[in-house]
Amino acid sequence: MKPPEGRRVSKGRNLGEFEILVLAAVMRLGPEAYGVAVREEIAARAARDVAIGAVYATLDRLEAKGLVTARLGEATARRGGRAKKYFDVTAEGARRLQESAAAMGRMLDGVVSWTARRAG
Repeated sequence: MKPPEGRRVSKGRNLGEFEILVLAAVMRLGPEAYGVAVREEIAARAARDVAIGAVYATLDRLEAKGLVTARLGEATARRGGRAKKYFDVTAEGARRLQESAAAMGRMLDGVVSWTARRAG
């Protein structure tokens, strides 16, 4: 079966599951998206406890791919003079997230009803 017309995506173009979670969290958080907040958003919405290191590694990878940009906030005494690193989704990141979500939706279309029929 051929992919829908005009929707062919090259291998490796779709995002992985965790990249999708991280990008979606950054989009939801808007200007307040930094590592710890992204981790908390994923825990709250996806019921998934993830290591903060995995979040930062993924944010760095997404930045290298041009899907997010980073900016430094103000350094604070509370953080020992360090600044928070905030992230924003780029237009390309939003587009890739949409493509990946649509591809996943196409793959899952009908699977739930099929599973329910088999179980019953």
